[in-house]
Amino acid sequence: MRLEVSLAQKLSLQLKLAPQIIQSIEILQLPALSLQELVETALSENEALERVDDATPETAPEEQAPPEAQAPPETNGRDGEEVEAIADTLDRLEKLEAAADRDWQDFGRRRAAGGGEDPKFEAMNNTAATTTSLQDSLYEQFILLDPDEDDRTIGRQIIYSLDENGFLGYPLEQILETPELRSRFSLQDLERVLSMIQRLEPKGVGARNLQETLLLQLDRGDPDRELKERIIRDHLLDVNKNKLPKVARDLNIPVTKVRDLVEEIAGLDPRPGRKVGGDRNAYIHPDVVVEWRDGRYEILLEDSFFPRIRVSPQYKELLSNSDDPRVKDYVRKKLESAKWLVDAIQQRQNTLYRVCEEVFRVQRDYLDYGETHLRPLKMQEIADRVGIHVSTVSRAIADKWVQTPRGIVPLKYFFTGGAETNDGETMSRLSVKQRVKDIIHGEDPKNPLSDEQVADMLKQQGLDIARRTVTKYRKALKIPSSRQRREWE
Repeated sequence: MRLEVSLAQKLSLQLKLAPQIIQSIEILQLPALSLQELVETALSENEALERVDDATPETAPEEQAPPEAQAPPETNGRDGEEVEAIADTLDRLEKLEAAADRDWQDFGRRRAAGGGEDPKFEAMNNTAATTTSLQDSLYEQFILLDPDEDDRTIGRQIIYSLDENGFLGYPLEQILETPELRSRFSLQDLERVLSMIQRLEPKGVGARNLQETLLLQLDRGDPDRELKERIIRDHLLDVNKNKLPKVARDLNIPVTKVRDLVEEIAGLDPRPGRKVGGDRNAYIHPDVVVEWRDGRYEILLEDSFFPRIRVSPQYKELLSNSDDPRVKDYVRKKLESAKWLVDAIQQRQNTLYRVCEEVFRVQRDYLDYGETHLRPLKMQEIADRVGIHVSTVSRAIADKWVQTPRGIVPLKYFFTGGAETNDGETMSRLSVKQRVKDIIHGEDPKNPLSDEQVADMLKQQGLDIARRTVTKYRKALKIPSSRQRREWE
C-alpha cells in the first residue's frame, strides 16, 4: 500500500447565517419581559439609540446637540487640538465597550440556552423583596431553643440537609459521616437533635417520609389522634385506592367515620416546607391581548411597558458632518447596531401580530364559547396562511402568553391535534378532554362512571373514541379511576 500526498479541488455549497440574522431570530423568540431587558441594556450601551417619549421630537435634530460624554461632536471647522481630544476619547470608549460588545453579541444565545446569565439581568430579575429560606428560618428557631455547642453543630448539619419540601434529604447515617460530625457524635445524638427540629414550625418538617410528616402534624389533643395514626401508619395505600370499607373493618368503626377521618387527614400538608421561603412567584406578562371592542375582537401587542426606541438623529448628522475617519467609523458601527435592533424589534412585532391574527381567525369559537370549541390547529396551517416558514411560527409563539376573555394562556395552547366526529368534523383534543371532564363532573358520586361508560356517552354526543383514549385523557386530567372516585355511605 503506497501513501502519498496530493492536492485536490472540491466544490461545495454552504449556507451560513449572518450574525444579525441569527440575533433577529433570537429576538423573535424572546418573550416580552426578556425583550424589555434587552432594550434597556441596549439603551445603556449604545449612544446611537435613544428613548422616544411624548416629549421627544420626531424630527428637527438640529435643535438638540449630541451629549459630549456620549458622542463626539462634529469636527468641521474645529481646530486640531479638539480633534485630538475626540480621538483620545474614542480610544477610552472603545476599550470600555469591547467587553460590552461581546456580551451584546452573545446575549440572545445565552438566553436561549438557559445558561451563563448576564449579571446585569440577574440583578434585574432579583429586585423583588427577598424572602427567608426554609433552612434559615428553621435554624433561627432552633437557636431559640438554646442548644449547646455540640447540638448546634448537629442541628446546622441536619437543617441544611432538608429539601425545599421540608424532608430530610439524606439518611442520618450519611449525615453522621460528614467531616464536621464524623468521630465526634453517635447516631443517637443525631436522632435526639432531629426530634428537636421536628418540633419547629411549620409542623411536619424534618420528616423522612410522607407518613412521618403527616404524623408530626397531628394535634396532640385530638381525641381521634390514635385512629388517625393507625390510618396513616397502616392504611394509606387502602385510602389511596378508596378501600374505605376495608379500613373500617380493620379499625372496627363505621365507614362514615373513616370517611370523616380521611377528610381531616387530607387537610394536612404533604409538603410543609413549601410554606416558608421557596422560589419567587413567577409573574406572567402577556405578549398579546385580545379584547372585544366595537362589536369585534381586536388583537393588541402588549408592548407599552418597554421603551420605544429610535436611531438618534444627532448621530446621523454627526456621521455626515465629520471628516475624521476614526470618528466616522465609530459612529457608523453604532448607527448600524442601533438600526438593526430597531428593525429587528419591528419585524418581531409584525410577525407576532400576523401570526396571532390568523390564530384567532381560526379559533374564533374559543373566544365566543370557551375551551370545548377549540379547533385542531397545526403550525404549518398558520405558516401557509401568513406566508412564512413553519419554524418562524414556532419561534414566534415560543414562551409567549396571550390574554383573552377566557383567561391568560400560552400561545401554544391553540395548537393541538384532534379527533373526528361522526359527521366528519374534527374536534381538538383539549375539547375532548373538557367533555370527558364535564361528563365525570356530572356523575353520581355513589355510582361513578367507568371509562367504558364515558366513551359510550361521548359516542351519543357524536364523538367516537375508544375506551383506552378516555383512560389516557382522564389520567392526563389527573382524575382518579371510578373505584377511587366512589363515595361510600
